Parts: sequence; structure tokens; C-alpha cells
Amino acid sequence: MAAVSQSFKTELLGAIPSLRAFAVSLTQNADKADDLVQETLVKAWDKHESFQPGTNLKAWLFTILRNEFYSQMRKRGREVQDSDGIMTARLAVHPAQHGQLDLKDFRGALEQLPEDQREAIILIGASGFSYEEAAEICGCAVGTIKSRVSRARARLQDILKISGEDEYGPDAISAQVTGSNAA
Repeated sequence: MAAVSQSFKTELLGAIPSLRAFAVSLTQNADKADDLVQETLVKAWDKHESFQPGTNLKAWLFTILRNEFYSQMRKRGREVQDSDGIMTARLAVHPAQHGQLDLKDFRGALEQLPEDQREAIILIGASGFSYEEAAEICGCAVGTIKSRVSRARARLQDILKISGEDEYGPDAISAQVTGSNAA
């Protein structure tokens, strides 16, 4: 087994918060998300030789995490929900939010999206991946990701009854998720 480079270790550690956020969005459970991230890190560490230096480590890790999640789901045969609202209750509204969009309402709307659309909008809008990177993570065409994100944005705007920026505020995160141009 070859030695793990310091840059790999540093990037791996730096990706943990993003991996955890994505894992929580998939599992809807903090403990299961932590287990999923841990399993992802173990697999990445064991397979570090297959990572191509100079490519996007974060995208590689997200792909491992996503694949591990779906493997676990196939084993369990069902999706875990946040039926008691524990995860929703832990969320907080970003202080720069000026509009009427309440994070609890947004979380509820996000949960109403089909899984493939929710995954795409989180990768693009919340995790900051490019369409190409998200397509690679999801194992589908770039056009498919663009379509899923577009449908997710339209559905979120419909669910939340958003017709313009004045209804949710000018912050950059809201703009990314809804697909508008914020200042």
C-alpha cells in the first residue's frame, strides 16, 4: 500500500463538513449521516491509490458517499424519513435572510421533491458543484442534471408560492437554489 500524501489528507479533512451536509440531506438523520460519512472516509482512504491527483477530490468523495448511500438503501429496502421532525428542528435561519422564506418551510418543500431532483438541487445550489461535477457524481448526463435542477427550482417556487426575489430576499444562497440573479 502506497503512502497517503499530505495534500490528500488535508483535502480529505477539508471535505468532511460538505460530505456531512450532503449525507444529512440524503439520510434525513444526523447519526446515519455521520455513519455514512465515516464509511465514505474509510473507503476513500482504502482506495486512495485509485484517486487521480489533479482531479476533483471533493467530487470523488461525493460519488463514494452517494454510492454508499444507495448501497445501504438497497440493503434496507426503504428510505428513512424525519417523521418526528428532529432534523428539521435543528435547522436555523441564516441571519442574512431578509424575505419571508422560512427555512422550516423550505425544508418541507425540499422534502416534497422527488429524490433525484432534491439530490441535484442540493449538489448544485447548496454544495456548489458545477453541472458537470454533479452529473459525474450522479452518474448521468449533464443535460439530465440541468433538467432535474430546473424542475426542482420550478417545483420549489410553486410549493413556496415564490414569484419574485422580493418574496425570499436577495441573499446568494436563496438565489442559487431558486435560479435567480442575486446581488
